[in-house]
Amino acid sequence: MNRTALAWVMGKVLPPMLACASAAMAADAPASRVFAGRDLNVSPGADFFAHANGAWIRNTPIPADRSSYGIDEELQDLTDRRTAEVMRQAAKASAPPGSDVRRIGDYFASVLDEESIEAKGLAPLAPALDAIAAIGDRSSLAVALGRRLRADVDVLNATRTYTPNVFGLWVAQDLDEPTRYAPFLLQGGLGLPDREYYLQDTPRMAGIRARYREHLAVLLKLAGDADAREQAARIFALEVQIAKAHASLADTEDVKKGDNHWTRARFDAQAPGMDWAAFFGAAGLGSQAEFVVWQPRALIGIAALVGSEPIATWKEYLRFHTLDRFSGYLPKDFVAEQFRFSEHTLSGTPQMQPRWKRAVAATNFALGDAVGRLYVERYFAASAKARAEQMAQALIAAFDKRIEDLTWMAPETKRMARAKLASLRVDVGYPEHWRDYSSLEVVLGDAVGNLQRAEDFEYRRNLAKLGHKIDRDEWVMNPQLVSAVNLPAMNVIQFPAAILQPPLFSPGNTAAMNFGATGAAIGHEIGHSFDDQGARFDASGRLQNWWAAQDFEHFAASGEALVHQYDGYRPFPDMAVRGKQTLGENIADLAGLVASFDAYRFSLGGVAAPLVDGLTGDQQFFLSFAQSWRSKWREPALRRQIITDEHAPDEYRVDTVRNIDAWYEAFAVKPGDALYLAPNDRVRIW
Repeated sequence: MNRTALAWVMGKVLPPMLACASAAMAADAPASRVFAGRDLNVSPGADFFAHANGAWIRNTPIPADRSSYGIDEELQDLTDRRTAEVMRQAAKASAPPGSDVRRIGDYFASVLDEESIEAKGLAPLAPALDAIAAIGDRSSLAVALGRRLRADVDVLNATRTYTPNVFGLWVAQDLDEPTRYAPFLLQGGLGLPDREYYLQDTPRMAGIRARYREHLAVLLKLAGDADAREQAARIFALEVQIAKAHASLADTEDVKKGDNHWTRARFDAQAPGMDWAAFFGAAGLGSQAEFVVWQPRALIGIAALVGSEPIATWKEYLRFHTLDRFSGYLPKDFVAEQFRFSEHTLSGTPQMQPRWKRAVAATNFALGDAVGRLYVERYFAASAKARAEQMAQALIAAFDKRIEDLTWMAPETKRMARAKLASLRVDVGYPEHWRDYSSLEVVLGDAVGNLQRAEDFEYRRNLAKLGHKIDRDEWVMNPQLVSAVNLPAMNVIQFPAAILQPPLFSPGNTAAMNFGATGAAIGHEIGHSFDDQGARFDASGRLQNWWAAQDFEHFAASGEALVHQYDGYRPFPDMAVRGKQTLGENIADLAGLVASFDAYRFSLGGVAAPLVDGLTGDQQFFLSFAQSWRSKWREPALRRQIITDEHAPDEYRVDTVRNIDAWYEAFAVKPGDALYLAPNDRVRIW
């Protein structure tokens, strides 16, 4: 995009809308209200997160049914209340059988129907448990494992690479040939969140392992097993062996390590122990000639365990994980035990969520697109969609200008980078085409059966993609989710409706505020196209190198500097942020923030930003960014995040500002301040 086009997109489209908002804000909304929650006793240069959010943190308790709380949770709570009302009305409606409204209402009502669930006990799981009991040899074990395969993982979003099945399936674009779908197999099989929970030799982890073994025994005892403790010991020992085979999260995030194409014959030759013909046949993949094996070492190790460990132990393992998976849909003792371990022990949450919230989450899982359609009809205005699309184009234009002005990048690499940016697609609010749920049977009063059929529906829907044209219109998030995503193989970013609402995004905010919060979020997702992994994909979504060698060396060196910076952050004396694990997100944060700052400045058209209660536009921008990460965490949950998540804790995401010269100027940050970095030490990537 040339400079004339840049000026047109940012100068002609955005300023009229933003100028009105700025004037209204200056007159009607003093910063004492807009920026409430600051701690003015903490200087920006000492701790910018605390300066922006300290009073809010001090005065805001974490709700008893949450492990963390912040602006995202505030928005999700609002969205869930609205979504619950949509579901309640669907349950009351006299919708015709087979309609999506009827499915939503019946699914929601079935999860809420505790009386019916109590009366049925374990009877709804009897067929699944009987099938496990009938396993008699290695081939029938492979069949059972294949039938349990679910499309519940995503290798490009590392927080979803965990599955309680031994493997997970992800059907997505082939990274080497993005015009076709490929089946990706990922490691699974663990009941704890990550391999480190099994292998890390610390008193804290040892305590969690002891409580997990107790959890295993309690669930099995509730199911009537007299030897529950003995079974628990054997199941745990098997999971330890699975954990030893697992790849680390940092390795899982590396697309070059993960993009391993295996022919069907290679499984038999290189991963003995599993009857692969039986496994793939039961999984509906018997005719598939090629797979992508993301963690080969894990697949080989798990297959070996299938062949070596006693069949009786595998049956105990499958029985426990079936009970655990469906605990939320079983009688109250199962629900209570599942909460005690999964939420209280692992995340520190004191109190279980009310039933209606759990029913909302369950219905969103099964029928999220259908629920989203009703949600956006009621709660997402066309004007909000248009404003977000305009802001996204401004961010793309700003990013393009930054690439054009890079002094360290060769012209040909710039050309490729700008071509990739030009082909980036931005989807806002909701999909153009809604999912067809006509083949999903929902039976009123059958909570367990509804979940089983919903999982199978989603699995079959993904299998059906194989051999067909890539659908670039498909969304991977529901409109009623407060989040956003970049899909590098698609070269698409998606912003669900729920994230585009006040206080993050509002026509009443100044340009500085909207760009500091939502603009930085949009810029972040654009930045993922050029982070340590996204930068490996070209404009077509193909995984291939498009960089001049010296350019990539410069880029990699800047990334290493950011790794070193984040390695230095210590949320706890015994635990640091993992710079390598969080590198992609940290690059995206930095790239998105600088691009959004440029877009905000350009939107002013050369006119000074209006003061808001004495705050300059630049100060409003950076404070809005810092407050968009407003949050507080319970210690177990934060520790879990550091181990299992590719995102740094929110406090340190705010510290991205240390690398931006304009932040120093806005708040007069000087040498000697705790956050001060000398100009040569500030990381500059895009």
